[in-house]
Amino acid sequence: MTHSLRRTVIVTIATLCATAQAPAQHADLSGIWNSATATPLERPARLKGKLFFTPQEAADFERRAAARNVESESESRSQNVGTYNTAWREFGLKIVKTLRTSIVTDPPDGRIPPLTPAAAAEKRRRMDLLRHPNSSKDLGLQDQCVSFTTAVPPMIPYSYNSNYQFIQTAHELVIQVEMIHDSRIIRLDGRPHLPSNVRLWLGDSIGHWEGATLVVDTANFNDGPGYFGDAGGMFGTDRNLHVVERFNLLDATTLLYSFEVDDPTAYTRPWKGELTMARAAGPIYEYACHEGNYALPNLLNAFRAGERGPGANR
Repeated sequence: MTHSLRRTVIVTIATLCATAQAPAQHADLSGIWNSATATPLERPARLKGKLFFTPQEAADFERRAAARNVESESESRSQNVGTYNTAWREFGLKIVKTLRTSIVTDPPDGRIPPLTPAAAAEKRRRMDLLRHPNSSKDLGLQDQCVSFTTAVPPMIPYSYNSNYQFIQTAHELVIQVEMIHDSRIIRLDGRPHLPSNVRLWLGDSIGHWEGATLVVDTANFNDGPGYFGDAGGMFGTDRNLHVVERFNLLDATTLLYSFEVDDPTAYTRPWKGELTMARAAGPIYEYACHEGNYALPNLLNAFRAGERGPGANR
């Protein structure tokens, strides 16, 4: 073999090896995405049987949503001095790009399935603690600034702080959540889930690519007190909650986010949902939750005073 031929063979083999080892090209999800939407989590009763809006119906629904926000602002100023007004809220004024009438897609009625009897009883117990707390530990995780349902999969839209920054590498996807600045790390390197005795507030997330779609499997949740999220916790129980998410770019400015929740301890059947997120310019600002916060002790003091009744000794 001549020197020139040998050199050509070596270069060719090296090129083939480099090509074989090069990582596959996947969709780039990097950037800041905003989940605020006028689309309700569950389908309203008046839209029973209607899965999608027409464009005209969508425009009418969005106009009514904007009008409700104005009414809410007026009511907040006249009746409620203890909460945010709409200047601080981020109620979405646009429905999802798919024109769905609810975020819940399955069951077909667009409603989250009923809780199991045991889960319903536990929810009632925890909701009663929220209404009559004896200590800060009786309050929901949101009040304690420990965890918010916007960070825990499924990432359900809330009424403010709706931004997520995606930082994508070959081995991880990091989701920086605006609400109480949580950082969720999704491993993409093929490693299995952590041992079952390792429990995390945001769960243990591992992902893989199916074409242009990132599929994320999350288990190993810590017990975030509450069912269905309204008791300040997760959408299920710690031991059995299992969530599968799919992230897919609809276009350069739209992220399609779908999920499936399976928890036989909490729900009578699995349920699914879907929403679109819009690309945002950012930046994400730091969310300061309990720094210098006197609300918790004052809240508990007010509960104790209320229990003593008017005119009681302080």
